[in-house]
Amino acid sequence: MAASSTLAPPGFPAELHAGNRERLVAALRDNLSASARPLRGLALLQGGEEQTRHCTDHLELFRQESYFAYLFGVREPGFYGAIDIASGQSILFAPRLPADYAVWMGEIKPLSYFKDRYKVDVVYYVDEIAQVLQDQFSEHGKPLLFLLYGKSSDSGNYSKPASFEGIEKFDTDLSTLHPIVTECRVIKSDMEIALIQYATDVSSEAHIEVMRQIKPGMKEYQLESIFLHHAYMYGACRHCSYTCICATGENSSVLHYGHTAAPNDRTLNDGDMALMDMGAEYSFYGSDITCSYPINGKFNSNQTIVYNAVLKAHDAVISHMKPGVKWVDMHKLAEKTILESLQKENIIHGDIGDMMLQRLGAVFMPHGLGHLLGIDTHDPGGYPEGLEKPKEPGLSSLRTARELKEGMVITVEPGCYFIDALLRPARDDPISSNFFNWQEIEKYKNFGGVRIESDLYVTAQGCKNMTNVPRETWEIEAVMAGAPWPSLASRPIVTATENGLPKA
Repeated sequence: MAASSTLAPPGFPAELHAGNRERLVAALRDNLSASARPLRGLALLQGGEEQTRHCTDHLELFRQESYFAYLFGVREPGFYGAIDIASGQSILFAPRLPADYAVWMGEIKPLSYFKDRYKVDVVYYVDEIAQVLQDQFSEHGKPLLFLLYGKSSDSGNYSKPASFEGIEKFDTDLSTLHPIVTECRVIKSDMEIALIQYATDVSSEAHIEVMRQIKPGMKEYQLESIFLHHAYMYGACRHCSYTCICATGENSSVLHYGHTAAPNDRTLNDGDMALMDMGAEYSFYGSDITCSYPINGKFNSNQTIVYNAVLKAHDAVISHMKPGVKWVDMHKLAEKTILESLQKENIIHGDIGDMMLQRLGAVFMPHGLGHLLGIDTHDPGGYPEGLEKPKEPGLSSLRTARELKEGMVITVEPGCYFIDALLRPARDDPISSNFFNWQEIEKYKNFGGVRIESDLYVTAQGCKNMTNVPRETWEIEAVMAGAPWPSLASRPIVTATENGLPKA
C-alpha cells in the first residue's frame, strides 16, 4: 500500500504567539499587583544563536530557543524580544546582517517584514536595544528589565538571561519572569492544542507507515528513516521533537535507545518485539508517541501477555484522568495494573499491596508515567516552586507530580521491561526476590520491553486522546497485514477556521 496523507499543513500562526504574550502580560501584572510592586518594566528575552559544528564552519540546523519561540514565534537566529508590562507593547530586535548575507544566504529582509510576519508593534536592530529602551521607557527612572533565568526540573540546566552591550545601565530582575512564563506554558490555548494535534496526526500517520513496512532483516535505522520521510514529505515537519527511538529485541529495554552510542543499527529478527518512540514537530509544537508490536506482525503468547498488561495500564489511567487528579496516583495506578497482570500470569506472586510498598513496580517500569508536552517534548512546569519530587524508586523519575488541570497536554506512557540491571539487584534483595517467579522471568530474559504512549489533552470533564494509532493486538495485526486504518475518520475533522490556525 503506497504511503499517502489527508493532512494539510497549517500556515504560520502569528496570532498564537501574540496570545501567549497577552497571557504573560496579564500574569505579570497579577504578580506585581499581588506584591504591591508598580506595573512597569519590560520582559526581555534573548533568542537562540546559530551554532557551528565544533570548530568548523558547518552550521547546524537552527531551532529557536523554546521560551522565545513561545512568545514570539521567530524562526530566525540572533533576535531579542521585549514586552512592555504597562502597555503590552511588543518589540523585536533583529540582527543587522552584513551585505554579503544576500549573496550566500538569501534576501536580507527589511524590518517591516518581521513586524508583519510576527505581529509585533515595532522592530529595531539588535545594536539599538540599549538606546531604544532608554529613550522609550525611562519615564520612571532606570528601566527595569525582567530577564529569563530559572532551572529546568528535567535537565537541571538554567535558562540564559538576555545580555547586550549597555545592560549595566538598566535595573534587572532575575527571579520573577521564569516561573510566571513557565506556568503560562503549562496551560495550552485552543490554537496551541490545534498545532499539537496536527503534529500528533502527522506522527500517528508516520507510525502506521512504519508498521506497514517493517519486516525481519531490516535495520532499525530504516524504520527511523520511514518515519522521518513521512513526517517531512506529507506533514512538512522538518524537525522531530526528540531523537527517534527505534528499538527492537533486547534494545527495547533501553529506555532512551537511539542516541549516538546506540544508534538504531540492529538487524530486525523474526519473533522480536519492536518499540518505536518517535514524534514530529510542527511550528515549534511537538508530539510524542510510542507503539510496540511484533516485527513479524503476529503476537506470540509472551508478547501478548506483556503488551496487554501495559495496554490495560494505559487505558486505566486515561479512564481516570480529569482535572484535580494527582499524577502520582496515576503512576501508582499504572504500576498496580501491570503488577496485577503479571501476577495473573504467574510471573510474580504475592500480595499486590506488599509489592507496592516494596516499590516492585519500579523494577518493571523505572521511568515516570508521562510528562507535560508542548513546545518541548518534556515541557517545563512539572515542578513549580513548593512542589517536591518524590524520592521513592520509580516515583523519583516522575517529570511532574502535579494535579491535572484543564488545558494541560500530558503523555501517558506506561511500560513493562525486563532490564537485567534492575532484575539482578531485585534478585539479591531478601524481600523483593520473594515476589518473583524466577523460572518464568528467565523466559523473558531477552524480551526487551513494551511501552505504549499517547498524548492526552485534559478537558473540563476528563481528557481527550490526541493520538490515533491502532492499540489492540488485533488492530495492530490487521494494520500490519494491510488493513486500512481509519486515520482522521475516527475523529471529526477540524477546519483551519474552527481551530483558529491560518491555512498554508
